Amino acid sequence: MYKRLAHIGIAVKNLDEATIVFSQLFDLPPSHEEVVAEQKVSVRFFQIGTSGIELLEATSPDSPVAKFIEKRGQGVHHLSFEVEDIEAEIARLRQAGFEMVDEKPREGAEGYLVAFLHPKSTNGVLIEISQRTSPA
Repeated sequence: MYKRLAHIGIAVKNLDEATIVFSQLFDLPPSHEEVVAEQKVSVRFFQIGTSGIELLEATSPDSPVAKFIEKRGQGVHHLSFEVEDIEAEIARLRQAGFEMVDEKPREGAEGYLVAFLHPKSTNGVLIEISQRTSPA
């Protein structure tokens, strides 16, 4: 079951420069930042109501975000939807014929497990499903 749009991920070349832009846009400082080593990114979040904006900067030239920017430039990278049970949702999506990037959930930012659907099966949009594993 889908609970909410958790965040919109935006790929950026320079996290500090993008943070200035979005801080001015929202008139807010970032609410959280961390490095997600497994995904080779540094992230900063802006909480906007019950959803957020996640700025992603590659920490390695071979990271998915670096490849995305090289191919498409900076911009919207993914939409993240929070789900009740990520394992059950992956199984449901596979059964429904969706192509998964991740067959098993992996650790994401902010205490979430995440899994991505391949954009080929979602009209060109990279979709992340996420389940909170630790308290907010």
